[in-house]
Amino acid sequence: MVGWVVAAVAVMLVLAGCERNGIEAAPAETGSSQRSSGATSAPPATSSETGGTAAAALATLPVKGRAPRTGYDRSAFGDPWLDVDDNGCDTRNDILLRDLNDVVRDGACVVMSGTLEDSYSGRVESFALSAGDSSQVDIDHVVALGDAWQKGAQQLDFDTRVRLANDPLNLLAVGSTWNRQKGDGDAATWLPPNKRFRCTYVAIQIAVKQVYRLWVTAAEQTAMSRVLSICPEQPLPTGIGVPVPSGTQGSPDPPQPTSTATAPYASCEEARAAGDAPMYRGEPGYSPDLDGDGDGIACE
Repeated sequence: MVGWVVAAVAVMLVLAGCERNGIEAAPAETGSSQRSSGATSAPPATSSETGGTAAAALATLPVKGRAPRTGYDRSAFGDPWLDVDDNGCDTRNDILLRDLNDVVRDGACVVMSGTLEDSYSGRVESFALSAGDSSQVDIDHVVALGDAWQKGAQQLDFDTRVRLANDPLNLLAVGSTWNRQKGDGDAATWLPPNKRFRCTYVAIQIAVKQVYRLWVTAAEQTAMSRVLSICPEQPLPTGIGVPVPSGTQGSPDPPQPTSTATAPYASCEEARAAGDAPMYRGEPGYSPDLDGDGDGIACE
């Protein structure tokens, strides 16, 4: 499967298109009467405007504070899992078909079962659709919709938000444990436990934020830069699927202390309330007691 994805990436980059596994990231036609009020935003970038390295793209993203969550609701991004490309399959099944192995389908679209090589954990997960089974596999918005809302998406028109919610560039089938642990977190508050995937994960977030004109917070920019410091040539995904990480990337080197703390925090709750999470070994607020996996990053 890895070879197939890499080959597909190469082909689509040559064509400079934005179709991914037959799923075109085009403005959605939802048929819904719901529209945002007074939205004024520039149209999202096209795939031809993206490319190069993730680090270079990160340097172009605006850095601002997080806007209030006021007005956020999932419905602001349209009904979940629409058929935005008119291929007869909803987005959820499109992504399952793209990311799972050994897929068993009911008809042309509905994925009944399969196995997932989970990018977030590095483990193999099973997927089985049955009555009352929530499954071990979720579809994650790599840039969470709640995070997007607070960093520019509330200024987008409704159709563009629907596109963002259904764009395969921003979607991955992942283990449900990690998707639910992440919630609406950004790179400053959550990174995949599989360190080999972190460079790719951050690159996807940067690409999505570039395409949809979203911003990053200062803490988020710092966290992304720290990850990319170990993979400065990490490409920005622009075509089908996402780049597949090769080799063990390792963990980022601890940054110079930037925390305002003068002593280790007693708990992660205290650190987050102070805006200092996550913390890295060498920072004043860091404590090994808060670094459960011993990777030098506390309160991830």
